[in-house]
Amino acid sequence: MSKYQPDRRSEVKPFQLMKYFATASFLILILFSIPFATFISQRAKEILLKSFEDSSIVVGENLNNLVYNYFVIPVMNRYGEIHLGNKDQQLLLDNVVKTAIKGLNIELVKFYSVDEGIVVYSTDPAFFKEKVVETPEYKKAETSEYSSVIISEGGLKKIKTYIPFTMTLTSTGEEYVPGVFEATQNITKQYNSIVKLQLLIFSVSILIMVLIFFALLFVVHNAEKIIKKRSAEQRDLEEQLYLAERLAALGEMVAGVSHEIKNPLGIIQSTSELLPSMPNADEKQKRLSSVITEESIRLNRIVTDFLEFARPHKLNLNECHIEEVIRKNITFLRPELEGKGIVVSDKMIGRSFKLQADDDLLYRALMNIFINSIQAIDNAGSITVNVDEEKGGYRIEIEDTGIGISKENMKKIFNPFFTTKDKGTGLGLPIVRKIIEGHQGTIDVESQEGSGTKVIIRLPKKQQTI
Repeated sequence: MSKYQPDRRSEVKPFQLMKYFATASFLILILFSIPFATFISQRAKEILLKSFEDSSIVVGENLNNLVYNYFVIPVMNRYGEIHLGNKDQQLLLDNVVKTAIKGLNIELVKFYSVDEGIVVYSTDPAFFKEKVVETPEYKKAETSEYSSVIISEGGLKKIKTYIPFTMTLTSTGEEYVPGVFEATQNITKQYNSIVKLQLLIFSVSILIMVLIFFALLFVVHNAEKIIKKRSAEQRDLEEQLYLAERLAALGEMVAGVSHEIKNPLGIIQSTSELLPSMPNADEKQKRLSSVITEESIRLNRIVTDFLEFARPHKLNLNECHIEEVIRKNITFLRPELEGKGIVVSDKMIGRSFKLQADDDLLYRALMNIFINSIQAIDNAGSITVNVDEEKGGYRIEIEDTGIGISKENMKKIFNPFFTTKDKGTGLGLPIVRKIIEGHQGTIDVESQEGSGTKVIIRLPKKQQTI
């Protein structure tokens, strides 16, 4: 006999690493989405700033041209010098500037005098003669560079653009910057759109990451279920292989021993039957002979069970009907059922379940199950029989209201020679299993102590050639 036995010492947890991978992937993706969304929103801010800078440059060039042509030249021709303290010059400059920014999203324009360092003109008089704040952007404008900056002011977002006002010296042709325009635009609406875009990017990124995470978990969970199922099937196959090896060796031994016992047992039985008819036999001898005969018959029945278990069952396949085999069993057992007050109910009225099987062996297998159910019911009870069609076969359920089977004994019910009965051989269910598996079917038992037992048999409609 093979020494192989299924190993149950450790329970493998399939795809445990994949769970960690899914969680780690989720965290990595979340962490990746934060800088990604930040980068996208920053780029959007830069594009927004650049668009306003470009429009400011156009405004600046327009201001330069209009102020030079419609303010500087007329003022120089009329007054010989520019002095913005003069109300007429202030009014003229105000008209030119407002004409230049008309229709544009510019709420305030200041003009700084580089020499004086103060505001010499503003569309809002409140800022007149305000000292210049020499920001980096202002200093760039002093060197003829355009620059812009976004600021927060009273909960609003604004962009300030510094526009150099350039003039050319008539004597040398050299350009210089006598003043700087500061144009302020309210970009709160556009900036809020960028913030909303940023939040949208964050939300969509997190949503995508969550969906990916749950998709990974779903895949892992299903894969784990499949692996567990395959592991359980493998364990069952290993146990069946181990049991088959044990039963093969046991069968050979039982067959040999039973054969050797059966011949002398027949002689003992026939002799014990003859002794009472001897001329000198008294009552005591007759009584002893009767005991020997009864025990010989019981022993012969046990030996027959042993041989039945050890002998391979050659199937005599023919077309038969499950409902007929079941009713044949019930009819045979009717006196015993009525004697114990057991009611048998079935749900097969008007239904036919045709299959290819050995009806004699199937009858014997079901007979064993019905006898077990009857013996499990102490007083009045019930046995329910149901047959349903499944894919490619049938499912037979035989359920009783008997005493049930303990959890400890459930593991042993198919072991040869295991029995809880005083006169049982423990070969009934092993023989049933052998017959059912010979028909390429399966048998399962569900039971709980004190709550009855259900036997589930699955049989194919046709036998597959191997």
